[in-house]
Amino acid sequence: MMTKSRKVISKKRGRPATGRNPVFAIRLPVELTAAIEKWAARNETASWSDTIRRLVELGLSGSQPMKRRSPKDALKALDMAAQQIDKLVDASAPPEEQAKRKRRLLKGPGEFQELRADLPKKKA
Repeated sequence: MMTKSRKVISKKRGRPATGRNPVFAIRLPVELTAAIEKWAARNETASWSDTIRRLVELGLSGSQPMKRRSPKDALKALDMAAQQIDKLVDASAPPEEQAKRKRRLLKGPGEFQELRADLPKKKA
C-alpha cells in the first residue's frame, strides 16, 4: 500500500506583498519642498506621492528628444511658414530687404539653431 506524502506549507514571515509599486525615499532641501508644496496647491493634487509622480512625469516628458521630421514634412512646414510670412510682409520695404527678413524668419535666430532638433547638427 502506498503512503500519501504530506506537504508542509510554511508561512512566510513579515508583511504580505501588496502588489504595488516600489517605494522610494529621497532627501529634499527645504526650499525645494516648499516649491513642490506650492506647485501641489496650484495643481490640486491628491497627495504628496501624486504630486511627486506628476512632477517626475512632467520632467521626463520635457526631456525627451524631439523626433526628426521627414524631409517631406519639413519642406511642407517651411512652405506654409513662407506663405504666412508673405501675407505679413512690409510692402514699403525694398524687395531685397523683404527677402532678407523672410530668410531670417524661416531660418530662426542663430542662438537657437543648435537647439533645434529639426536641423542637422554642425560639425566641430
